[in-house]
Amino acid sequence: MEISEAQKSVDQWIKTHGVRYFNELTNTAVLMEEVGEVARIMARRYGEQSEKESDKAKLLDDELADVLFVLICIANQTGINLEEAFKKNLEKKTLRDSERHKGNDKLK
Repeated sequence: MEISEAQKSVDQWIKTHGVRYFNELTNTAVLMEEVGEVARIMARRYGEQSEKESDKAKLLDDELADVLFVLICIANQTGINLEEAFKKNLEKKTLRDSERHKGNDKLK
């Protein structure tokens, strides 16, 4: 699925199953909550913290999809074309960082 298709799908889902988009501030808070759920899995499953029994059923892919969904909601309601924004961002990173990490001994 292209990013633009994902933006249309989320918008259609909101119009079909939701009442409306939450406001931008609420969606920002929801995004932080979802990122926190990803962080919890990463810290416990891949980091040094012990994983609680109640967390073992949580799926990283599902939590990452929750982050993406809310991120797309914010883009839609603020009029951002994520596909174009991502292309521009990747170009910026390429110009700025094309050689930056190659000499980093920490990455060897």
